[in-house]
Amino acid sequence: MPPSKAAGILRLPLPALPGIPGSGALVEHFLTALGGLVAVPLILAKDLCLQHDPLTQSYLISTIFFVSGICTLLQVFLGVRLPILQGGTFAFLAPSLAMLSLPTWKCPTWTLNASLVNTSSPEFTEEWQKRIRELQGAIMVASCVQMLVGFSGLIGFLLRFIGPLTIAPTISLVALPLFDSAGNDAGIHWGIAATTIFLIVLFSQYLKNIAVPVPVYGREKKCHTSKFYLFQVFPVLLALCISWLLCFVLTVTNALPSAPAAYGYLARTDTKGDVLSQAPWFRFPYPGQWGLPTISLAGVFGITAGVISSMVESVGDYYACARLVGAPPPPKHAINRGIGIEGLGCLLAGAWGTGNGTTSYSENVGALGITRVRLLTVATGVGWWAGRLGTDHSGSAVGASLLQYVDMNSSRNLFIFGFSIYCGLAVPNWVNKNPERLHTGDSPSSRL
Repeated sequence: MPPSKAAGILRLPLPALPGIPGSGALVEHFLTALGGLVAVPLILAKDLCLQHDPLTQSYLISTIFFVSGICTLLQVFLGVRLPILQGGTFAFLAPSLAMLSLPTWKCPTWTLNASLVNTSSPEFTEEWQKRIRELQGAIMVASCVQMLVGFSGLIGFLLRFIGPLTIAPTISLVALPLFDSAGNDAGIHWGIAATTIFLIVLFSQYLKNIAVPVPVYGREKKCHTSKFYLFQVFPVLLALCISWLLCFVLTVTNALPSAPAAYGYLARTDTKGDVLSQAPWFRFPYPGQWGLPTISLAGVFGITAGVISSMVESVGDYYACARLVGAPPPPKHAINRGIGIEGLGCLLAGAWGTGNGTTSYSENVGALGITRVRLLTVATGVGWWAGRLGTDHSGSAVGASLLQYVDMNSSRNLFIFGFSIYCGLAVPNWVNKNPERLHTGDSPSSRL
């Protein structure tokens, strides 16, 4: 039986799906969150002086995965009780990077040279650990503010002031700056990136109503076939698997360059083989693994600003998640619990040393509506705030006002609008930053 749909949005019952579909949905959400979970430690790595230590980067990634799993369980069972995933937040990145850019925390020159870095030396270990301990202390103190706001019921009182015009710009300002990293990552190999985007669009928008017969077993009908809407439920998972297989084939056939400095090298599937051989099979993260956290007033105030932004974003995510799964809007006491549990999650993230906090993942809320990572965030926010994007504010606002004639409850319309905004920002930005990549050997063609 196909999933029920309303306004083009996939709706599944709140209880967990049994069997293979449920397992596939789990993998789908995991892969949707994977990019954000991995990106946070990688973005912090340079300012933590870890750009030449991939093994320690893998430790940070494993830690944020572990803590995100704990926080998700707490949120689902004790918090807002909606199918909403918790993970690292980009709202904390801006204040974290600003703090690490201060003269006190500038990385020594020798840590920028791979030939001078001995990743096992006590001197190097202390350089990066004292920076992450500073982040830990600031996150733990700021998380107490979030717990106070949530468990005291203050966020429920503030809901009268938190509407679309406050949630939309907050979510948009958190999500829109990510177009820079999106363009940089896609620019590793535009052919692979374009293939992945094409497959996601094909599966989620054009093949979603095609049912695939799958063998099933039931007590009454015994062995028989049933229709399963594979492309509608797993568009991201299928696209990523096919793209990875393509990269694997191109790697084993040496179609991709083997020189680290060559364009397309990072699309190879064997670039991190040394890390896999060095990393332990099992590693259990624990609180204080990097040492005793330190606290500074500047760090606490900076991270607190990120906490406030994260809370406003999460309130919007709660309502969006409830709408997409067909549940009633969450009451104030549920939102209070959710924000309080998110504060507890940030406290755990700080104690474990992820270098970041946790928040509700807009990406996975978007996946509930069968749309790509970040597109729901952009579509819900930009429709109200796009007038601030251009230098001609009035002209941009007129363009955004045209959305009043569009059904923005349709996942197809959300996809088209969000995808257009992101491509329109990411591609020109990448071209401006990488003009040397456009040399075709023919001067007129390159200028074009």
